[in-house]
Amino acid sequence: MNDRLSSGNSRLDEILSGGLLKNGINLIVGVPGSGKTILSQQFTFANATKEHPALYLSTLSEPLDKILRYGQGFKFFDATAIRDGRVIYEDIGPVLGEDGLDDVLVAIDGYLKHVRPGIVVVDSFRVFQAFATDVTHFRRFLYALTRRLTASATTSVWNAPYTRTQALEAAEFAVADGIIALDIKQIGEREMRVLQVLKLRGSSYKSGEHAYRISEDGFRVFPRLADSLDDSPYQLSDVHTATGIAAFDELLGNGGYWAGATTLIVGPSGIGKTLMGLHFIFRGASLNEPGIIATFQENQAQLERVAHSFGWSLEDPNVHVLHRSVVAMNIDEWVYELLDVVDQTGAKRIVVDSLVDLQSAAADPVRFKEWMFSLAQRCTRAGIGLMMIMEVTELFQLRQISEEGISHLADNVVLLQYVQEGPELVRALTILKTRAMRHRPVVHRFEITDKGFELGDALAVSR
Repeated sequence: MNDRLSSGNSRLDEILSGGLLKNGINLIVGVPGSGKTILSQQFTFANATKEHPALYLSTLSEPLDKILRYGQGFKFFDATAIRDGRVIYEDIGPVLGEDGLDDVLVAIDGYLKHVRPGIVVVDSFRVFQAFATDVTHFRRFLYALTRRLTASATTSVWNAPYTRTQALEAAEFAVADGIIALDIKQIGEREMRVLQVLKLRGSSYKSGEHAYRISEDGFRVFPRLADSLDDSPYQLSDVHTATGIAAFDELLGNGGYWAGATTLIVGPSGIGKTLMGLHFIFRGASLNEPGIIATFQENQAQLERVAHSFGWSLEDPNVHVLHRSVVAMNIDEWVYELLDVVDQTGAKRIVVDSLVDLQSAAADPVRFKEWMFSLAQRCTRAGIGLMMIMEVTELFQLRQISEEGISHLADNVVLLQYVQEGPELVRALTILKTRAMRHRPVVHRFEITDKGFELGDALAVSR
């Protein structure tokens, strides 16, 4: 029972610890429009072979020609597999409508004998309940069908329009070895598709709700980023990475941050947070350390104008921009896109601008905390310097960094704020925290010139 059948999506297989249970009965439930038929067909084409074809049985819930017509719009749909007999579509609706459940069993017996399928899909299974005379009749049918499928060493995928609550009460729940629930949730003004494994007999799986989208590739799944604490040993670098601001490197000592350190830059609007991030990225680029600017603020054109005004260019091959809108964004989908860019570019520096946008996309404070912990842990172990920018509302004398309490995740915390000197507002910087390095939390003046961020002398701040 530990063998698996791939879903055709590597990240869904990751959630399922390899895939669906082979030779088991797997139930896909969900509200109408959640993608049950699409996922069922994706499993079908991913596992069909000439030796053990996939048999797809439609019932009275949806006409077979409609299932086929919409299925052809997806990349996983292989017309050749149908022509050469690897995938066989059959409509048992007429048998069910005219002769009832007993003759459905006879029809399935015939398919099992002559087709010898490796996988059998029933779309939709719930309709069988409507043709049972009572609960006892349906349970007898369910038992008889389960015996037949199990004896033939066939992997079954049944889908049904149940909600999660209904699925837990359904008779099918008891006989199913694996259950995947699909749902469409309303979060504020946003609509989000989520997938959850309710049952996977004798197996581990990733718990919780996982975001997914349906595209021409089929199911694109984004496993919930909630890593447990990884205590396994890894190599800590003793190298320091330059911040791009020479005077700030001297202030930190040893030439900058530790390689792979997580840094939180906090300050109000217009203080220079994004500019500090650009210094970090472009200094890395000059040292052949690829970097990613992950921004929800400026688009590519706006960011290029800012960079150009200080003598930088986004055309630098070591600089990569990931710009996304927070509208209808899911943070797990976004972070996997970020991690894909890291793999493609070999990035050693990341600037996230800003955390406030990610918080609004997360909606749930607990979810945001575990997400931040997971991302920081992954970057640290990979030796990637992560700089996170957070905007605060107070211009002077900041009393609290974040209500979500994320500053403890950062190795370095740098506060940017305004200090009033007579009629003038002066920009000021303070290193609040540097892990494993000596520092003094002194307030230093800084200016933004045509050379960028320039650090000045210490300031006497009156309270």
